[in-house]
Amino acid sequence: MPYLLYFDQICSYSGSLFIINEHMDTQTRHALIRSKAQTDGKVMATDLAAGLGVAVQTVRRDLRQLCAAGLLERVHGGAVLPSGVSNIGYGDRRALNRDIKIRIARRAAQLIPDNASLFLNIGTTTEAVAHALHAHRNLMVVTNNLNVANILAQNPSCDVVVAGGSLRRSDGGLVGDLAALAIDRFKVDFAVIGASAIDISGDLLDFDPEEVRVSQQVIKAARATILVADSTKFTRKAPVKIASLAQVDHFVTDRVSSEALVNKCADWNTQITWV
Repeated sequence: MPYLLYFDQICSYSGSLFIINEHMDTQTRHALIRSKAQTDGKVMATDLAAGLGVAVQTVRRDLRQLCAAGLLERVHGGAVLPSGVSNIGYGDRRALNRDIKIRIARRAAQLIPDNASLFLNIGTTTEAVAHALHAHRNLMVVTNNLNVANILAQNPSCDVVVAGGSLRRSDGGLVGDLAALAIDRFKVDFAVIGASAIDISGDLLDFDPEEVRVSQQVIKAARATILVADSTKFTRKAPVKIASLAQVDHFVTDRVSSEALVNKCADWNTQITWV
């Protein structure tokens, strides 16, 4: 009997259904698995087997092949998007865990009152925060993210200051010495930052040293720091340290799988806000 599987991210329109059966060829399975990983950040072998209508052993073989090709990385029970010394593409990052990012963004926006000054750095989650601030009044926002600036330009009650720097065309980020020097002129109420990865020790990590320097300056220039990051960041790795969760006042996320890290955050007075 054929199986029904929902994969709207690879359909021509949202909500399409694919008919899946045990005779599906390997190439098609690999495409579906990769698409699911790009949307959710992580795939589990048992879930994939149930959805694809094949044996768990078949999915595990598929995952081994995809990982050997560098397209995924194995974790216990499944696989995640690859990480290391380079980030995944901006388009893929924007689609990754989109619904959770929106929930995180809306909750983070609730921490920011009207009549506040803040900084929003580079990242798809911080862009979601910019969207969530559309109804706020009398804000001053400093950013090194052209996408954030364009989003907030739609709010007539928001003054937007764009930090100078070198344009990173891949995601609209402004990085480098000029951006860091521009931020040094400000003292804002809140810094809203993202990270490409979070180590189990609580270190916030990213890929570009030029971007990290700006983020570090932002934390110094803020009276309070809000980290917005979903739980897939705990499954990724990146080579450059931004800061520690100990330097963060609020961490807005959907899940922290390590109880030890939750306890550390309590010791550091880092408030975790769940969505």
